[in-house]
Amino acid sequence: MPGIKVRDSLIQATRYLRGSGAFSPRLDAELLLAHVLGRDRVYLYREADLVLDEGYERHYRALVKRRAGGEPVAYLTGLKEFMGLDFEVGPHVLIPRPETELMVEKALEILTGWSGPRVMVDVGTGSGAVAVSLACLAPTDIQVHAIDISPQALNIARANALRHSVTVVFYTGDLLAPLQGVLAPGSVAVITANLPYIPSGAMAGLPRDVRGYEPALALDGGFDGLEIYRRLIPQAEAWLAPGGQLLMEIGPEQGEQALALLVPPCWHASLYPDLAGRQRLICGIKQ
Repeated sequence: MPGIKVRDSLIQATRYLRGSGAFSPRLDAELLLAHVLGRDRVYLYREADLVLDEGYERHYRALVKRRAGGEPVAYLTGLKEFMGLDFEVGPHVLIPRPETELMVEKALEILTGWSGPRVMVDVGTGSGAVAVSLACLAPTDIQVHAIDISPQALNIARANALRHSVTVVFYTGDLLAPLQGVLAPGSVAVITANLPYIPSGAMAGLPRDVRGYEPALALDGGFDGLEIYRRLIPQAEAWLAPGGQLLMEIGPEQGEQALALLVPPCWHASLYPDLAGRQRLICGIKQ
């Protein structure tokens, strides 16, 4: 019997994923088939009448079934696009989100206009998406340091730095503690922090593909979601140069509470929305 065509396979997979409650069934179906074939999504439309090899079709059906069960597409393909770059991801790291690009864009703006040594630190680096993006896109004299408490996450971050041929110095440890004896206090221009900010009580209500697959270590921010930021802020004050900035990603309902953590006269803080108009980024300037 002849095999199934690309067009029909996509139709069937989309219908199956829609029935499972997937948020974007057609896109998921396309991304998974493109991954199986080692092609881009445009190829699927250009070769819609191509008959799939039985091995490809079997592999595709297996991935679609896993996606229908809630496993994130990025973990199934092993890649996620961020800032126009492909990043390796896996179950030990949070999947990079488009809203986090706001943090990178703000950091780029600061670093480009910085008159002193361009030293930046990404704390809670995870996949290294923020640190590696900045190493790729910022001025060439930038020094990028990245920290995570998870050795498994740092293995992925190192692979992503190698993937994009950039230099990032990685450290295993809690918040900014690993910088002791490495950088001089008061020498850092920018600290980026996409730390866990989901309140513990809200963890059970997260979407199943987040709750069931992404690491709780990268999500649970304590009773109100801001416990780890409370520990970070005094450390950041010690490491930042005068005029340096602490950038913290937050949840959409945490803006005013997070702003209140950056107390004058030590800090001047501002809140920035993401492209959807939701509270997303706190920028604290050290006075």
